[in-house]
Amino acid sequence: MTDSDNTTTLPFVIGQQRDEFERTGSQATDSALSLWGEWQRARYASLLLCRVQQRLESQIMVDPGIEVLAADVPMQAQDRTAGTLSDPQEYAVAREAEVFAMTEALTLQDSIPEVAATSLAGIVAKLEMIVGADRDIGDPTDFPWPHIASVLLDLKAIAGDLPVARRSRERTRSDVAKHWESAVQLVAALEEEAAAGYRRDVALF
Repeated sequence: MTDSDNTTTLPFVIGQQRDEFERTGSQATDSALSLWGEWQRARYASLLLCRVQQRLESQIMVDPGIEVLAADVPMQAQDRTAGTLSDPQEYAVAREAEVFAMTEALTLQDSIPEVAATSLAGIVAKLEMIVGADRDIGDPTDFPWPHIASVLLDLKAIAGDLPVARRSRERTRSDVAKHWESAVQLVAALEEEAAAGYRRDVALF
């Protein structure tokens, strides 16, 4: 996808952030560590896309009246003076792209029971993903989240922490662009479906 696409292009929000985990020897052999690296990248992509969506939402609140496909845009924003985004579809695309990225992260989380750790670092990685899930599914103060976090801290004290992430902007942009392109296609399909329904309704009269 390039900026010359005639659908919706990805706003530049990556900046100086980096997003690539270097593959160490243990990560290359421990499937749990590989899964953790993929999960970290998916969550990071969803965070960036969330920021895109929030920035576009801020534009909507400042310049209300913008037509978007998202169903839950505040109605009061549509009752004021109309404004414009660089592309009216961007907000809808950003929302869907964030959903795609988060869905990928959740899918990776769901695969934790199917992946066997072959090292203490792999066990730490699996617990990191489980503890990280508390931000998605509920109150982190509820059982068993503090208890699992406590076990994770104990294990890190014995076995050591996971390696520090080293990130590359190129991989970040690739991950984000993948979800953005999927969202562009979805929004285009929804628009076409809505247009087809409108044409059918008109034909009835």
